[in-house]
Amino acid sequence: MQPSMNIFSLHSCPPSYLSHFPTSSRFCVEGQNPNPLYTLQTSVNSPQFMILSNSTSDEAEENHNDIVNERKQRRKLSNRESARRSRMRKQRQVDELWSQVMWLRNENHQLLHKLNRVLESHEKVIEENAQLKEETSELKHVISDMQLQIQSPSLVLEPTLHR
Repeated sequence: MQPSMNIFSLHSCPPSYLSHFPTSSRFCVEGQNPNPLYTLQTSVNSPQFMILSNSTSDEAEENHNDIVNERKQRRKLSNRESARRSRMRKQRQVDELWSQVMWLRNENHQLLHKLNRVLESHEKVIEENAQLKEETSELKHVISDMQLQIQSPSLVLEPTLHR
């Protein structure tokens, strides 16, 4: 078995984090600790050191794994929440687009109805215009006939009645 060495023998006093433990003044003076709780084996091959080192490394690894798992859980939760917000945002956009589609379809329907009324009105105006042109032509013809009668009354053999 390896010889044990008191880790406080290198210092004249125990470290400050152990100041709340009772020590004797003799500890600081002689560099020896009468309390066996303060004595540690410095040999790496000693079973006590290996148990101590394994338990601390196991605890440290377990703590590290706990921290890593906690971070993963938080990240998963954050990602889920982000995905939920993204889905909601996308759904709002789709709803807004559908609303726009419906409004545009309604507007298109109204404009088509208005266009049909204007086209019907246009057709009526064209028919009325053609009728007026015909009447104008007839009236011009009547006027020209009357002017001819006035200029040469002798040519008129019969009175012309058009109506």
